[in-house]
Amino acid sequence: MGAEHLIINREASQAALILGLQPAALIDHVARVDWSLLDQIPGERGGSIPVAIDELEHILSEVKTHILDEPSPIKTIAGGSVTNTIRGLSVGFGVSCGLIGAYGDDQQGQLFVSNMKFSGVDVSRLRMKRGPTGQCVCLVDASGNRTMRPCLSNAVKIQADELIAEDVKGSKWLVLRFGMFNFEVIQAAIRIAKQEGLSVSMDLASFEMVRNFRTPLLQLLESGDVDLCFANEDEAAELVRGEENADPEAALEFLAKRCQWAVVTLGPNGCIAKHGKEIVKVPAIGEAKAIDATGAGDLFASGFLYGLVKGLSLEECCKVGSCSGGSVIRSLGGEVTPENWQWMRKQMQIRGLPIPDTRT
Repeated sequence: MGAEHLIINREASQAALILGLQPAALIDHVARVDWSLLDQIPGERGGSIPVAIDELEHILSEVKTHILDEPSPIKTIAGGSVTNTIRGLSVGFGVSCGLIGAYGDDQQGQLFVSNMKFSGVDVSRLRMKRGPTGQCVCLVDASGNRTMRPCLSNAVKIQADELIAEDVKGSKWLVLRFGMFNFEVIQAAIRIAKQEGLSVSMDLASFEMVRNFRTPLLQLLESGDVDLCFANEDEAAELVRGEENADPEAALEFLAKRCQWAVVTLGPNGCIAKHGKEIVKVPAIGEAKAIDATGAGDLFASGFLYGLVKGLSLEECCKVGSCSGGSVIRSLGGEVTPENWQWMRKQMQIRGLPIPDTRT
């Protein structure tokens, strides 16, 4: 399977401060739907379970008859947790960012690349390959909760042996998401990142991923190579399931013993975080009722990482994360609108946080 770089001209541009590993480029199809459709789809509501292409196409065809907000169409955008975080850092915070991964030689692949370029993300580390680009259906219910069904089984992706030190040289952070589909690539990326002196941030992906692949997840966490770990409340509960004390605070302690920074996001209840001996709890910012919770954790990570590279305190990092996480839930999909970036900056200003210098 042939692969080619979009641009091979790293020296001419400054190294991206933060890099995201999106092994398989992903296109999200986001729609607000009624309960009846969610009841028809196999798997638990609120989670993320891989599906075959025929199942994805079946769900998409059914979506059209279950859309909540007529004439609201299905929103199709570049997706993936890491992509959301990197795009947020670039557009909303003006941080120089790049993506490492692969996309297919199809319409979805071109859409992914053009969205990233438009968002100011360096795409020179993305490889184009023959084959389809990954897709994901994101179904959002009336309460703003999302159920995700990704189709990655036949999608092109970057392989572990294709990663090179040149991909990460000069950067400060590598952002990735835990997942078994890409486990070898994740291991290779972490190894190269550590050799080049980067810090590594990892998101726990989904409660199913934590439940079903606990052993390899612990292998990564116990390695000491993950510097920052994000978990949402469901993932945190799964992490300490069966323990005598299985609350979010226990999960935070569990992560903090293995990572320099540990963060557990609690939805409308804000977040808790620990670094060294310091523990902070920060309330959520914005409306209690989300239009769509898709990307809330991803955009929280954008704000938190912005805080870290700016040298902010742990509490301030959490506050910025709460502002950016609060901005994305105000509309459909994991991409923040210009109006909602303005809303975020206003919230940051009110709280005395440093306002990013951006073009939005």
